[in-house]
Amino acid sequence: MKRIWMYLSLSSLQNANSGRDIFLGPRIMKANLKTINLKEPTYSTWGVDMSSNKKAYDDILKLLHEHHDWFDRSIPLIASENVPSPAVREAVMSDFGNRYAEGWPGERVYAGCIYIDQVELICNDLARKVFRTEFADCRATSGVVANLAIYSAFSNPGDWMMAASIPSGGHISHGKKEHAGTAGLVHGLNIEHYPFTKEEMTIDIDATKKKIEEMARDGKGPKMAMFGGSLFLFPHPVEELAGFMHDHGMYVNYDGAHVAGLIAGGEFQDPLKEGADSMTMSSHKTLWGPQGGIIVSHEKHSEAIKRAIFPGNTSSHHLHHVAGKAIALAESLEFGKAYAKQVIRNAKALAEALADYGFGVLGEKRGYTASHQIAVDVTKFGDGGTIEKDLEKAGIILNRQLLPGDIKAGRHYMHPGGVRIGVPETTRLGMKESEMKEIAGFIKRVVVDKQDAAMVANDIGDFRKQFQKVQYAFDNAVKAYEYISLTGRK
Repeated sequence: MKRIWMYLSLSSLQNANSGRDIFLGPRIMKANLKTINLKEPTYSTWGVDMSSNKKAYDDILKLLHEHHDWFDRSIPLIASENVPSPAVREAVMSDFGNRYAEGWPGERVYAGCIYIDQVELICNDLARKVFRTEFADCRATSGVVANLAIYSAFSNPGDWMMAASIPSGGHISHGKKEHAGTAGLVHGLNIEHYPFTKEEMTIDIDATKKKIEEMARDGKGPKMAMFGGSLFLFPHPVEELAGFMHDHGMYVNYDGAHVAGLIAGGEFQDPLKEGADSMTMSSHKTLWGPQGGIIVSHEKHSEAIKRAIFPGNTSSHHLHHVAGKAIALAESLEFGKAYAKQVIRNAKALAEALADYGFGVLGEKRGYTASHQIAVDVTKFGDGGTIEKDLEKAGIILNRQLLPGDIKAGRHYMHPGGVRIGVPETTRLGMKESEMKEIAGFIKRVVVDKQDAAMVANDIGDFRKQFQKVQYAFDNAVKAYEYISLTGRK
């Protein structure tokens, strides 16, 4: 069923106080449909005729195909997405996806893992090489699960953790219970936010040290620090703070979900070398794998992390995705440095071009970005939610973004003050600095010039014809978004 996220005023609920906002996910919304006098949606709400099982079957396959066709003629600028190579797609389609392999290779709960074990051991070995570390566990099924494993291994419910707030770039998996954040809601951690400087777009070092000392005096000394985040323009001050944090009894994790591919390519900070105890990550943003997670760390933490993954937070761990991760890591060792360099050049070029067109690109003092993404204040032209939709109609796919100061200004996530733009996928398609300038022009035509979306989309379709295959890969015979049918359908 299509997932719906909805902001509703509590005044619409029975016997509730007015004027407060709640964030309802699909499960909570379903539970409250009767209370708030909404009818539970059916599939037909979204244009799918459920009167026939075969019709539903056909519609699903048709929609999958249409999605591929749409991306084939669009500009994908979601910072948390990328396009895998044909080899990764092949691995994900394999029979590994139908099997179970609970536990560590050689210590499985299930039989039938002769080849699965070999692939997983190769994957872990490649991750150690890519991230230049002693230990790697590639079983996490997502970056969120990887973070949960670290929380489980090195903290207890009720402990305090330092992390960035969401408007300052933090991820929801680092968040407070009252915001439905994973750390607070699932593991029971209390969260204190880092002081953040908008001008530098990073954590304030001196103010953070002061806050940790104040928390310790108040009997709330933090047990864990989480670096990294979802809006991540510049390296975080790991080297400047890790020693201080260790002296205060804190475990230091770095969430490298967004920048793992840049770290792999040696073009961003190396958090383990700078003092972090572990690094969690996604395998599908600036890395090129399928969706999933990886943890790398020092050998002294290996057993605690392994137990926290299984049986702590996973059962079987999406074995076809482990195979895809292994291929992506091999590609990264071969092509990752050149890719990481081009990603950063592209992000800077796009930021500069947008700034020249009058967009409020954050981080100007530091050159706008040192990563794969840029943040743009769009309040001069509207709000992030509306602009996201306008651009999508033209075939430019990016996402709205809360920015520092948005909450105080009364904005919320559905209509924040900014958008986040990422270039991992366009770079994987072979685009370079000149194409970033063209993309900035397409964005201007929609947001500033208010040109007809259909006309811009047509021009974007022509533009995309030059970039049909994945680059930085051993094999690219299949086009990037070519739909592979196993049912013989056209």
